[in-house]
Amino acid sequence: MPAPVPRQRAIPAAEGGQAPAAAQHEGSAQDSSAARTAAPRTATAPSGSSATDRTADTAPDRAETAAHTNLTLLLIEDDPGGSPIVPDLLDQSGKPIRVRTARNLTEAERLLTDDVHCILLDLALPAPGRTGDDDELAVLKHVLEIAPRHAVLALTGADDTERGAEAVRVGAQDYLVRDELDGRLLSRAIRYAVERKRSDSAERRLAEGRVRAQENRRLERGLLPTPLLDGSPLRFAARYRPGRSRALLGGDFYDVVRTPDGTVHAMIGDVCGHGPDEAALGVELRIAWRALTLAGLCGDQLLGTLQQVLEHERPDDEIFATLCTVDIAPDGRRAGLCLAGHPSPLLARPGMPARLLPYDNNGPALGLLPSARWPRMQVELGAEWSLMLYTDGLIEGRVGDTGERLGQEGMVDMIRRQLSEGLSGEQLLRTAVNEVRDLNGGELTDDVAVLLLDRGL
Repeated sequence: MPAPVPRQRAIPAAEGGQAPAAAQHEGSAQDSSAARTAAPRTATAPSGSSATDRTADTAPDRAETAAHTNLTLLLIEDDPGGSPIVPDLLDQSGKPIRVRTARNLTEAERLLTDDVHCILLDLALPAPGRTGDDDELAVLKHVLEIAPRHAVLALTGADDTERGAEAVRVGAQDYLVRDELDGRLLSRAIRYAVERKRSDSAERRLAEGRVRAQENRRLERGLLPTPLLDGSPLRFAARYRPGRSRALLGGDFYDVVRTPDGTVHAMIGDVCGHGPDEAALGVELRIAWRALTLAGLCGDQLLGTLQQVLEHERPDDEIFATLCTVDIAPDGRRAGLCLAGHPSPLLARPGMPARLLPYDNNGPALGLLPSARWPRMQVELGAEWSLMLYTDGLIEGRVGDTGERLGQEGMVDMIRRQLSEGLSGEQLLRTAVNEVRDLNGGELTDDVAVLLLDRGL
């Protein structure tokens, strides 16, 4: 047995009066053609619709498009042909409101295209799969489920206004009494329902955005480390900027802890790539580094164990990570340095130009060679110093229109100048990252992490 063809009609008219006959005939012909060719619910209008009766495939919200196109009403009523409950309708600008009709929810789903702005639902309709009256609003709940972005008006009888009020509580924008309908009332109710839905949707998106921002801040606080420096005279500062747009974290990671013997251990690393998998791997490596450091591992033994962690956790065998670790003696005058394919730290001391620490015994990045070794170099720091660890995002940005990269030499010159201007701590790092971004002509594509340890007299 063939499925019934839903009927559609448009009855343009002035509020409280009849429209010209030509306009009425034209509107009816257009929507009758649309009814005969009604397609399953998609992002395009029915093939028989006029050009003004179509919206883009990516229409974000029915209510938002209502201000720019003719309004379309979908009437869901069990016998619309035998009970002409919808009078002549005009929108606020005087354009006719198109009306499509469906006798049941199955037909309604076929006609519920993206150019429908409002639904007028008869609450007396039975809900799909229900034979009893255990839930008087089951049909409304079903419509709200299949049309979450559309405005909905509930239609009740004169003796059933309590159910209409309950329908508004459940999610309808308003309710109307069947015997009180006229063109002026219904036209106004449709416009108000569409605007109310638009306002509700905007408010919901704003609330969701606020909740998401709060969750992001909590997530970021949880993923970025809290330095464990209790009892140490060293001062700590850090800056972090992920390369991915709107990302919380990139593949860069860092951490600083003080072990019970008074040694301060600092680390900074970079997982190749910039996606969420790389960010997650960076967090895993940081947590593993902290646990292994607090357990007493250091130098080559620590890096070898981290490489095993990387090999087991990375999504594919091409992923590697560079790493720089520093362990500063309890007296603060000496440090051990291990480099795994990572740029060497920068050391600044009073009366001396800032310089890079030795890079001669650099080992390979983690994950490249299965039997690699990472020699530990002894470095003299002195009595008063600043030690800056960074990832390559700080040195790989472009310099103006030249196409050249800043590089380590350019970064050292920049830090020397900023130190001579009296910058230190958080201010130094913030100024350095901002200047690198400005030299690049905009946001950096690579992740940037920088941390600074200071020891003063």
